[in-house]
Amino acid sequence: MKNLIIIFYFVFFSQNIFSSSFYDKQYSKFHNSGKKFTKNINMHEKYIDDASEIKLTWENALVRVPLDDGTIFKSSISNIKNNESFLNYKYKTIIYLHGCSGIWKGTHQRIELFAEHGYAVIAPPSMARNKYPQSCDPINHVGGMYRNTLKIRQIDAKNAVLNAKKLSWTDNKNIFLVGLSEGGITTATYKPENLKESVSGRIIEGWTCHAGWEEYKGINSKYNEPILSIVAKDDPWFVEDYLHGDCGEYLNNNPKSRSVVIDDLLLSRKHGLMHHQKIQKITLDFLDNIVK
Repeated sequence: MKNLIIIFYFVFFSQNIFSSSFYDKQYSKFHNSGKKFTKNINMHEKYIDDASEIKLTWENALVRVPLDDGTIFKSSISNIKNNESFLNYKYKTIIYLHGCSGIWKGTHQRIELFAEHGYAVIAPPSMARNKYPQSCDPINHVGGMYRNTLKIRQIDAKNAVLNAKKLSWTDNKNIFLVGLSEGGITTATYKPENLKESVSGRIIEGWTCHAGWEEYKGINSKYNEPILSIVAKDDPWFVEDYLHGDCGEYLNNNPKSRSVVIDDLLLSRKHGLMHHQKIQKITLDFLDNIVK
């Protein structure tokens, strides 16, 4: 009976609501190419921690959950609200943080990779906010266009962690924070104030932990959870001297924490790395090794 219920929900949602065309339409506005950005001069401090703005990032969060029949349930938080009874397991869960470009093909590829390997994934789009500035020019590899973006991203990450722990189908002993690029900066600098806000591990993709702005530097890991950092040696986003390096010098003393610098002909000049099988194996092995 349980399997029949799961199959019913999957078929209904995938055929009627969550088709690929739905994703293209729904999430194009959460990407640099389609987002209507707020001008910096109009970004008031009050918007950063406005409850209604933060709520939008949670309600529009992408959801991926592995099902018994080998398929992946694809939805969003708002669309499965009050329809979660078929998710009757406690899933180890990843909070996935997108880069400065927002939700794109690579976001879907990453969160579905994790789901294929047994993890539920929740990916809150900060670009779901009505008041949101442009923080980068991905074509020209220019970042830092709005300094307080990191503050926004940290607030959205904390909100996602807290809300994820309230769900009936998440395993609160195994909540992991994973991020690419700007999402990696947020993952590294995420600073839980208490155990409720804490995570069980972190994965930082495409970030060096070195920056000109102090609040962008280093790693905040009050609870000494395992951390994996992966960055290409000659990442084109980090050509300035003050951005060079890797997160190794900032890692905590957890014996499972490690910094991986990719220095080979194929990947050493890449920014996003998770598309490559070698990096996927490093990442999934790390997660499997830290699951409680």
